[in-house]
Amino acid sequence: MSQKTATKRPVQRSEMSKAQWTWKEIKRNKTAYFMVAPFMILFIIFTVFPVVLSMVLSLTDFNMLQLPHWLGTENFSRLFLDDEIFILACKNTLIFAAITGPVSYLLSLIIAWFINELPPKIRAAVTPIFYAPSISGQVYLIWKTLFSSDSYGWVNATLMDLGFISTPVLWFEDADYVMGLCIVVALWTSLGTAFLAFIAGFQTIDRSMYEAAAVDGIKNRWQELWYITLPTMRPQMMFGAVLSITQSFGFGAIVTALCGFPSVDYAAHTIMNHLDDYGGSRYEIGYASAIAVVLFVVMITCNIVIKRALSKVGE
Repeated sequence: MSQKTATKRPVQRSEMSKAQWTWKEIKRNKTAYFMVAPFMILFIIFTVFPVVLSMVLSLTDFNMLQLPHWLGTENFSRLFLDDEIFILACKNTLIFAAITGPVSYLLSLIIAWFINELPPKIRAAVTPIFYAPSISGQVYLIWKTLFSSDSYGWVNATLMDLGFISTPVLWFEDADYVMGLCIVVALWTSLGTAFLAFIAGFQTIDRSMYEAAAVDGIKNRWQELWYITLPTMRPQMMFGAVLSITQSFGFGAIVTALCGFPSVDYAAHTIMNHLDDYGGSRYEIGYASAIAVVLFVVMITCNIVIKRALSKVGE
């Protein structure tokens, strides 16, 4: 009887190789893997493969008409040693990212927190008002009308009526104003998907946690936010951080829409604008890929730093 029982004893993981155990788990959870397969296939085709291909092409000279010619690290040397516009684009991008990233993230979180305190019916009406600028295609038209370069622009007309200026200001053609205006428009349109994720996160918090915290000594709403709300919302906060970083470093479309391409004196020229220039206009795909790889590394580094910082929330 003992021998028969021994032969039917389940095989432990320690008795199998890692590959055998992995294959057994895949077979046991085959339904789950089948459901995940479509997303993973599309993710590999449209995300992983382009990133790997870009890394390879960054080491070549490729113009889409001829076969790639191997250059090694020459594109990167040219970027950092010979391309003054790229260095300027890096500086502008870091300024944009340092301002729009944290500010848009905090705006999304704080406004979502306040909206969550409203009654359900009012919350349902207010949320689309804040979210609308991020999906409206008329945002750039509104701001270009406000800051039109002639005397009919609303800002110029108002300032002239008040006697602050005597001639119209060329807002989007003046290097002194371009950067600031683009940052303001970026913040105006920043309450997007992360904002909705934060609102959804606030809705999932168990209210009984606040009652238990009050018993444990939590005295005000700010302590509730730091010790209960934010730690509970870490998944949404991480998701919002990734989106904020991506948007802040992917800054380019707003500059082109408001200032044209390139912006005056390259005052608002970003890495994305530089990438579009070499990849979309000059078809120097190898050089454009090197720019993309640099941007990718910077964004991954920032994501790692933000993840470590968020892990300390509530401690």
